[in-house]
Amino acid sequence: MAQFTDLVESLPSSVPFVGPEALERRTGAMIKARIGANENVFGPAPSVIAAIREAASGSWMYGDPENHDLKLALAAHLGVKPENICVGEGIDGLFGYALRLFVEQGVGVATSLGAYPTFNFHAVGFGGRLVTTPYVEDREDPASLLALAAREQAKVIYFANPDNPMGTVWPAAEVQRLIDQTPQDTVLMLDEAYTEFADPSTRPALDVTRRNILRFRTFSKAYGLAGARVGYVIGQAEIIKAFDKIRNHFGMPRLSQVAALAALKDQAWLLHVVAEVKAARAKIYEIARANGLQPIASSTNFVAVDCGRDGAFAKRVVDGLLERGIFVRMPGVAPLNRCIRISAGTPEQLALLAAALPQVLSAAK
Repeated sequence: MAQFTDLVESLPSSVPFVGPEALERRTGAMIKARIGANENVFGPAPSVIAAIREAASGSWMYGDPENHDLKLALAAHLGVKPENICVGEGIDGLFGYALRLFVEQGVGVATSLGAYPTFNFHAVGFGGRLVTTPYVEDREDPASLLALAAREQAKVIYFANPDNPMGTVWPAAEVQRLIDQTPQDTVLMLDEAYTEFADPSTRPALDVTRRNILRFRTFSKAYGLAGARVGYVIGQAEIIKAFDKIRNHFGMPRLSQVAALAALKDQAWLLHVVAEVKAARAKIYEIARANGLQPIASSTNFVAVDCGRDGAFAKRVVDGLLERGIFVRMPGVAPLNRCIRISAGTPEQLALLAAALPQVLSAAK
């Protein structure tokens, strides 16, 4: 009989996120407002949809394994060179490759308790020793992460700016301080999935000369291409080249490459989406406060809303909304799990939320 490795035998079979489709199958409740997965409900630009439609007949071909055109366009957009960029199957896929480069059995990996769980999933899957430090005032704390990494001799640090699941952000100067203070023998993996929604003052300048800094971005959020799975990592050329040793060279579908190129060209649509998200965040703040809840100021396309009690209460709110066809999520770790997390939705979706929330809160109490 075939035997799993000792590492695989030791791991639970788990899924970091339960998708809305699975929830529909599990509960039998049809989702009317899909505002829980931080998807961009405003969608990709019409120009992107047209590009996909035009290229669809060529989907019998593999995508370019070098992602040449997309890397060239990204490099021009960012002011770096193509050799400073690796394209992959969303940030999640790139986390897997990056951790495979630097993590083996017992290597310390430092992150914040309650931060993005898919990163942890990959870290543990490659045998990493995951160590955590709490959030401070609902933000990942750079000083605490550096101290934790030094104490535990961690060789990888994960930090997201803006943060998921809380939506909070640090100014560029604080992130730059983290970059500067990360030891040369430690890799800082900086998750910037939501950076387009944040004020530009939160983004430190791109520096591709340091071998131990990797910055991850995506087309899934502001560009509206979550279903296309296009992410990219920016870093020093020699480190980026190492991804070629292990990545799936045919992992990027041809239509995804076409879609990302078209999305990058249509910056006007990006600005439109950012404005729509800002308006939706303001509406979520309004709905929360009208129900006696406290929204946490967000720099992303979602809002964490403090329900004022514990995780059990927040879970009842999440479940009650799902029963009414409204899909939201919540952080998984205390004290963050006192909150529910609501993605920026259309006016129609948020109207459903506004109508249902008072009933759900009353039942949950």
